[in-house]
Amino acid sequence: MLPEYRSTTYLDYSRPEHDAGMREALALVRSQAAASHPLVIGGKRIQTSATFQSFNPSNPSESLGTFAKGGSEHVPMAVEAATKAFPAWAAISPEERANVLLRIAGILRLRRHEMSATMVLEVGKSWGEADGDTAEAIDFCDFYAREMIRYAERQPITPYPGENNSLVYIPLGVGVVIPPWNFPCAITLGMTVATIVTGNTCILKPSSDAPLIAWKLFEILEEAGVPPGVVNFLPGPGGTVGDALVEHPGVWLIAFTGSMPVGIGINERAAKVQKGQIWLKRAILEMGGKDFTIVDEEADLDAAVAGVYAAAFGFQGQKCSACSRAIVHAKLYDTFLERLVAKVKTMTIGPTEKKENYLGPVVNAGAEKTILEYMEIGKKEGRLLIGGGKHSGPGHFLQPTVIADIAPAARISQEEIFGPVLAVLKTTSFEESIGIANGTIFGLTGAYYSRDRAKVAEAKRRLHVGNLYLNRRCTGALVGIHPFGGFNMSGTDSKAGGRDYLGLFLQGKTIAEYVG
Repeated sequence: MLPEYRSTTYLDYSRPEHDAGMREALALVRSQAAASHPLVIGGKRIQTSATFQSFNPSNPSESLGTFAKGGSEHVPMAVEAATKAFPAWAAISPEERANVLLRIAGILRLRRHEMSATMVLEVGKSWGEADGDTAEAIDFCDFYAREMIRYAERQPITPYPGENNSLVYIPLGVGVVIPPWNFPCAITLGMTVATIVTGNTCILKPSSDAPLIAWKLFEILEEAGVPPGVVNFLPGPGGTVGDALVEHPGVWLIAFTGSMPVGIGINERAAKVQKGQIWLKRAILEMGGKDFTIVDEEADLDAAVAGVYAAAFGFQGQKCSACSRAIVHAKLYDTFLERLVAKVKTMTIGPTEKKENYLGPVVNAGAEKTILEYMEIGKKEGRLLIGGGKHSGPGHFLQPTVIADIAPAARISQEEIFGPVLAVLKTTSFEESIGIANGTIFGLTGAYYSRDRAKVAEAKRRLHVGNLYLNRRCTGALVGIHPFGGFNMSGTDSKAGGRDYLGLFLQGKTIAEYVG
């Protein structure tokens, strides 16, 4: 009997042993930068003539490793390997598959600093943000292991005279996992272990912006005893490898986290029945957001400012849950802006390998260009209070930006920016605030600050998001505590880290036996 699930405690880097552990891990990751990493299909290492590198966004000339680049020709090989491995893996007991996840969690605990240091260098996470990512990955393993055991238990069925009836959950087949770069440890591992603990096999196509952390996770899976072919490592371009995987008739399910346009494309491709395909594919999609924080007239202003600051600028705003709209009542509006801007002015910006830096780089040159374009749009749509351009340094550093007096229909009120840009909107009533908050195509996260319990109750009912937070920031979902997933164009509300999530990777089989 496993002990009750508990979420992982974050590390305190003010403690000398954790500080030293992270510094040693940063040096270790750098010492491995000359390594070349292959594709892995059916347990076989495959080197390709085409390769790509992973770069440090704080210093884009620094390579962190070289990776084999998969092509469309590798997709049938990977599907064949996963299909071949499926019967034996599916036949393993759910308890043993759960034990594999517990072993993965144990290895992650031992390599915790290394995994976090990899994210600090590969995607520019601060020490705290990186440790939170690693902790979440551990939690996914611990939580889904217990959930698989629960799904394997005898399910409640209404008794019927003369029959012995049961409901069992069985795996589907081959799954494709397409994770994002912004939570390269937690989401990559979470979707992968959900696929395999349920008895499916997997082809992991990591983000080209975060292949190193995915490679390290793959190594951990092998070390934990995942058999060859159960997880196959296939980095490569989304437009060739990704599309071919989604369209392959041998694939049963696709688990994806990323942008709305890519998610829509996956949904469309997965819906088309290919020649020889005898099932409807499942698309488990978590896409974008245009998340809000409402600061009502009865709000605790200090708490609201702190919550918006953390949710808007943590990890440079590169979270689908990040606060990109602050909707503030007119009575508090000017004071809120004054206090928020004062707090932003204290922000430390620079390479996140330095513990003191809060705001690091955005992930790549393309993201930098797009965000700068949105900053220019915002300057025309509202009143620039702080930021609005590049920050100094060789990396992809941008200034934290606050733009006030934005209209609800403005582009920076409606479109996902995925960077350190906050739009602030003034509102004069509760009704207006609710309308503005719900007035986008997304519905992922939101926060509502107020001491008025009647309004809080009404906000609970009427704010249409998958994850609603009251009097706290709209980021920081915890596995098992805040099941995560959104409405509308934010995805299929798959609720990662929730008690129904593994059901998406399983199919139910009812067995009725006549006994007289």
